Amino acid sequence: MPLNRRTLIAASLSITFVLAPLTSVFAASPAPAKGEHGMVVTAQHLASEVGIEVLKKGGNAVDAAVAVGYALAVVYPNAGNIGGGGFMTIRFKDGKSTFLDFRERAPLAATKTMYLDKDGNPA
Repeated sequence: MPLNRRTLIAASLSITFVLAPLTSVFAASPAPAKGEHGMVVTAQHLASEVGIEVLKKGGNAVDAAVAVGYALAVVYPNAGNIGGGGFMTIRFKDGKSTFLDFRERAPLAATKTMYLDKDGNPA
């Protein structure tokens, strides 16, 4: 089925209006940040500042990450934080790396209904 001119123009304009905003997003992206002696990035600047202070006082990246986790629990509680899980890649001074998988797990005896009352409502 051949496309008529009106359909072709409408399709072209639709694609243009969808893609045009995306090009400005990518064009306006800042250059990547680089750290000479370390870097802390979080969803909340106060938690990032806690991590930076730990590094400045001689702590390592794991120390900073733990401190940031506790800080986020206070300043960004919606993120889940304490009791949650995650992943961490650690690169040591000697160039070796390791990966930690500390995803959250339910206890073996946990059930889908353990926090529901007899009527099936959250207790």
